[in-house]
Amino acid sequence: MEGVFVDLKALKKQESKRKISKGYMWAFFCAIFWGIWYLPGTVVWVLNPFDEMSSAIAKTSGDGISLVVTAVLITAFNALAVMLALMVWNGVLGKYGELVRTLKEFHPCSKWFFLASIFGGPMAILGSFIAMGFIGGSFAAVAGLLYPVVGSILAYYWYGEKISKRAAIGIAVIVLGGISIYGGGLFTELSSGNVPWIGYLGGLMAAAGWGIEGAIAGKGLDIAEPDAGLTLRFLGENIIWWIIIVPVLALVGFPMYSFALQAFDPLTILILVFAGITFGFCYVTWYKSFPLIGVGRGQGIGNLYGLCAIIFLFLFFGDVPDWTIIIGGALCIAGSFIMFTEDASELETLRGE
Repeated sequence: MEGVFVDLKALKKQESKRKISKGYMWAFFCAIFWGIWYLPGTVVWVLNPFDEMSSAIAKTSGDGISLVVTAVLITAFNALAVMLALMVWNGVLGKYGELVRTLKEFHPCSKWFFLASIFGGPMAILGSFIAMGFIGGSFAAVAGLLYPVVGSILAYYWYGEKISKRAAIGIAVIVLGGISIYGGGLFTELSSGNVPWIGYLGGLMAAAGWGIEGAIAGKGLDIAEPDAGLTLRFLGENIIWWIIIVPVLALVGFPMYSFALQAFDPLTILILVFAGITFGFCYVTWYKSFPLIGVGRGQGIGNLYGLCAIIFLFLFFGDVPDWTIIIGGALCIAGSFIMFTEDASELETLRGE
């Protein structure tokens, strides 16, 4: 009998290690897809109709408002492209039935994903696009690197997700990397006396929004299957953009629909599809990591997206990073490695008693 007990304990430990390794794998793929997303996210600003829209609105409302309103339309199309990619993904997996069942369970389940869409879309993703428009893709990519702090703290206080000492050290090191990358650019801007504050605000929106979204989504993922839950999250975001915000801006007097109808240029569609696929699968892998390794760790490893984005932007656009970005990237890798080498026994139970 004792031998059977030992075998069961060994099997449980082996299964725990397999689950944790899978969770870290999903989080790492999230970082790669997320980093790639900044390529189409940067390019789309110079394509029709978004460049023309920004110029047209700037003539009557100023550069700041024009960039924010244009960012709204870009973010709305990004959400639509992601939603289409996720519908195809769920169709391939044969999960439309699960999607409908999750949608019907509003009170215990789907309400969390609709709430997550508020912080993930109009706050985080819009903030990231604002940072791209005002400052640039490299900054936008690293501006949100503080989001694991928000997510892990909320997950800890909200539903008792454990943060081990090693995980806390890893997150702290990643945060130091983010501060190095973020602070270097800000110091340069302050020295020149020309600080695009709205762009930095967009970066902070991204950090806070993604952190809050992760904590909220973690609550919904206690019950829902990640692929179905994620699709509902983007359904909620599309409702926010296309039924509420875009119509309201059109009523105020901005030419939202006239420029939206011009977005069906072949090159623009290609870039938006690219954005939808990369960001869609970034979110798929992000959400899949949460139930396996927890919100804090999933966000911590996913935080490598900043370094991945810097590498991709350098390879494709020749953006040369400053020394502060190199140091920050090294710290991000070190922090992720600290978390990755955590003892599996620490993660066997993600929540406190």
